[in-house]
Amino acid sequence: MCRDFYSDICSFSMACGKLVQHCGQILFKKKKDKKPHGADSTGVGDCNWVFDKMPCYGNVLFLSIVLLLMVGCARFHPQPISPVQTATAFEKRTLDSTNLKEFLERNLRHEITPWPPKVWDFSLLTLASLYYHPDLDVVRAKWGVAKAREITAGAIPNPSVSFTPQYSVNVASGVSPWILTLSLDIPIETAGKRGYHIAQANHLSEAARLNTATVAWQARSRLRTSILNLYGADQSEVLLKRRVAIQQDLVELMERRLAVGEVSQPDVTLTRLFLDQIRLSLSEARKQSAEVRSQTANALGVTVDAIKGIEISFAFLEKLPQEFPLADLRHQALLNRPDILSALATYAASESALQLQIAKQYPDVHLRPGYEFDQGENKWGVGFSVSLPVLNQNQGPIAEAEAHRKEAGALFKSLQAQVIGEIDRAQAGYKAALRRMEEADLLVSDKERQLQSAQAMFNVGEADRLTLLGAQIELLSSRLSRLEALIQAQQSLGLLEDALQRPLDPSGSFLVVPEKGPRLEEGR
Repeated sequence: MCRDFYSDICSFSMACGKLVQHCGQILFKKKKDKKPHGADSTGVGDCNWVFDKMPCYGNVLFLSIVLLLMVGCARFHPQPISPVQTATAFEKRTLDSTNLKEFLERNLRHEITPWPPKVWDFSLLTLASLYYHPDLDVVRAKWGVAKAREITAGAIPNPSVSFTPQYSVNVASGVSPWILTLSLDIPIETAGKRGYHIAQANHLSEAARLNTATVAWQARSRLRTSILNLYGADQSEVLLKRRVAIQQDLVELMERRLAVGEVSQPDVTLTRLFLDQIRLSLSEARKQSAEVRSQTANALGVTVDAIKGIEISFAFLEKLPQEFPLADLRHQALLNRPDILSALATYAASESALQLQIAKQYPDVHLRPGYEFDQGENKWGVGFSVSLPVLNQNQGPIAEAEAHRKEAGALFKSLQAQVIGEIDRAQAGYKAALRRMEEADLLVSDKERQLQSAQAMFNVGEADRLTLLGAQIELLSSRLSRLEALIQAQQSLGLLEDALQRPLDPSGSFLVVPEKGPRLEEGR
């Protein structure tokens, strides 16, 4: 593309030079018996010498301009997006990809054997989410835009050149009719404007970089929530299946007793109603399990089919940290949370923007060196121009920049206050959830002892089957209550981790999100 442009310009310059030469020779045609060059009293010889050389000068001038243009010549590379291809590529994502394996091993710093793993723990799934989730591609692209603006901010203004040929038709005898003017305009930024512009772009780029960490944590949080919900739905389904079986036995027992007149019809009806309610709860648990699997796939950035058949480890959900240095973690969160650091970088960018607008009170200088060939005379000159700050001194943009700085400062303080509130709220909720969890554990232990006692009495004939089934139902109900308490405790723990934006479990360290999209590096 650049070569074609250069070729066209060269051809155009040669044609222009020849045209000027031809026109000049027609206006000042040489006589066959003209005197030697320099002795022509009419000055026609001088003019023809200028016209003879004009094509050469034109070519040199245009060639110089073209060489300068070719230094920064960029070429457009189209990258069309096909919805069909992108959808197909998304549907082909799997958790047994070789590229995913390399990414996991590179971040975990150890080999994964066998591949794919038989059981996927939370750390492996988190890395898979960082590898596949499209939100990270979006935030990395935004960071790329911010980095590109750094290049724009550091660009030095280009000088401009102007060439003005003039021809005089009524010159005096012996004087060249040509007046050729070549001038440059060299802009010079004053008062450090370029430095302030670069500083602003650097701060905004840093804010965008920190946003990648925030989005990565949000992806982890969504994945944790979906896995927790999946665990709750699966465990509820298991417990409710056993509850249905026991309730079915209870209904059959009540019906036999009704037949011999030991119980009344309302008692049997009530038992059947309980069975119907439990069956409905089981259906709801199965529905939630299917929906949550879809949510888990979405949190990983893959389709539901991609996670079919994989075994997920829920062992981390049984861990509830009791003691941790919350005061230190709170202090670190208020100073080092990625979104707080991003807001701080945005405030720094607003300060640089204000400095830039204040610097714009001082006008830039334009140097204007030039050369003029004025009818045989060579003239050189150097001038300059500035805009006069007479009608305004950039008060409007300065006021806007000051207002933006106040806004950025207010947003930063508001974010810190919000983080403090989130930590306090999550801490109180987690403490309450731990107390409820302790009570649920005690209740389960008590019901287990009662069942053991009922089983022993049933074995020796001191208790009937109705008593044994009642003890089994009470134990299952207590385990369902414990499951609910565990889910709430883990939800509260997740909220506390989200407020701190770091895991409280020492074994659940959160790896830093890769700065470059791993799939983009692989050309996928």
